[in-house]
Amino acid sequence: MFAWLIGLPVLGGISALGAIVLRHRPRSFLKIVKFANLALLVGTGVLVILAMLAEPSSAATTAASSANSYAGQALIGAAIAVAGSSIGAGISVAYTGSAAIAAMSERPELFGRAMVIVGLAEGIAIYGLVVAIILIGKA
Repeated sequence: MFAWLIGLPVLGGISALGAIVLRHRPRSFLKIVKFANLALLVGTGVLVILAMLAEPSSAATTAASSANSYAGQALIGAAIAVAGSSIGAGISVAYTGSAAIAAMSERPELFGRAMVIVGLAEGIAIYGLVVAIILIGKA
């Protein structure tokens, strides 16, 4: 909590300074942002490598040996199933929904057929949810 009280005003000041610099010298500011992003990427990579190379603590090994070792992987798989199916369903509903509205604007009697196609696109998200429920049940 204390870090947020310090970090938010600092972030706000940096943002205001960045907006001022962006108005006067946009190219130099964008170079600074590019190098800052590169530094954050490298720092994140170093932290990931250090976390992968670190030995687990004794408490972590005791907890991992008593719990099912595949439970965490099943939950991650469930999250990926829900996220992927929801994104896919959103993309498919966007295309089929706009095509259905365009078709119904010319021929209103196509409402039933268009809604069936949009409903099939929404079914993709339901399939991902079913897979996630199965995975969580096995965790």
